[in-house]
Formats: sequence, C-alpha cells, structure tokens
Amino acid sequence: MTLTLNCPNCGAQAVFRSPALPCRVCDYCQSLLVRNDAGVSAVGKAAALPFDVSPVRIGMRGRADGIGFEVVGRVRWAWTDGSWNEWLLLFQDGSYGWLGDAMGLFMLLREEPVARVRAKALRRVIEGGEAVPGVEAQHGGVKYQVSDARDVLCIAAEGELPFTAPPGWRVYSVDLKGPAGECATLQRDRDEATFYTGRYVLLGDLEPSGLRAIEGWGMPAYAS
Repeated sequence: MTLTLNCPNCGAQAVFRSPALPCRVCDYCQSLLVRNDAGVSAVGKAAALPFDVSPVRIGMRGRADGIGFEVVGRVRWAWTDGSWNEWLLLFQDGSYGWLGDAMGLFMLLREEPVARVRAKALRRVIEGGEAVPGVEAQHGGVKYQVSDARDVLCIAAEGELPFTAPPGWRVYSVDLKGPAGECATLQRDRDEATFYTGRYVLLGDLEPSGLRAIEGWGMPAYAS
C-alpha cells in the first residue's frame, strides 16, 4: 500500500510503496528516511551518487520469472579496485529482489533466511569467520564455489530500500557461483548476516523499458 509522507528535513513528499521497504532516500535533500508508526524520521544523510554508465535507472520496468517489476532503489558499493550497483526491484506481487550490476554483468537475486544456510563454509562466515575462495558450499541442491570475498563500503544510495544504507557502512561480502549460471551472495556486518541466491541474467532477458540513454551507446532493440 502506497504511503506518502513529508520529509522531516525539507518538507518534500516521500513516497513509500511497500511495507517491506520502510526506508528511502529523500529525492530532494538526500536525507535517509525511516517510516514508523509515528510517521517518518530522518536518521542521517546519503552521499551524492558518483557518475556511472549503467543503463539501469530508477523507474526502469521489466519482467522476471513471469512477474513485472520496477526499479525503485539503488545501493552503490565500493572496494579497493572499483564499485558496482545493486538495484532494488519491486515486483507486482509485492515481493522484492536485487539486480547486481557490475562491469556489464547482471545478477538477479532474492533474499533467503540465513537460518536455512547449513553449509559449513557459509556458517563460518555468518558466525564471524572469513571465506576462502575456491571452497565449495552446497545450498538448495546447488554446489556453489566461493569466487570472491572482500570488505566493501556503501558509498551512496537512492530511492526506496528495505534497510538504511548510510555512506561508510562497511560489510564483508562473499560471492559464490554455481555450475549452471547460479549465483549467491552472503553479506555480514557487525549486527547480522544476509543471504541472497539467484542467477546471472542478460539485461535483455528482463524485457526492460525506460533504460537510461547513454551518449555513444545505441539503445538496444529489445528496449524500444
């Protein structure tokens, strides 16, 4: 159910389209807003988003697994060698997922309860240990392999989100790959861990509309 409230910092309208997404960044003053029973409160400020050349943007629509979605939020992460986007997709059935967007590769991910994770290599990370690249971890009938593990930093955010994403938020992030295009990500900060599974996709597979026009890049036929 859509709820429109006023930003307590600048007074601009802030739209919350799902109870599952209680946080958002004010489109006008970049305050980090959290919806609660009393209304909405500002808990900090987001940093300005750096320039990037992704064709994905807030408002892009598409379809995945037979369900339509709209891109409603983004978190920008960085590590020592670069940065990438994680776009929040709000599906027509009220659920949400993530579209990882790094160097032309796209990962469609959904969150799973951490309690379901039983693989020893992943439980070790959840409990505060480190992952070892190359180690196997089975989950949901898929034999994953740890492809990368590193500390990452949130540098900016925009739109609606299921959590606050302040600049400087540090997370330990582990990426895993399956044998047939499956992928998974485990992230842990000081307070909790989250686990996501999904698959690699081509942007065209998502039947996107409303892509961002980029100078020197011809809009693909599937987006027309």
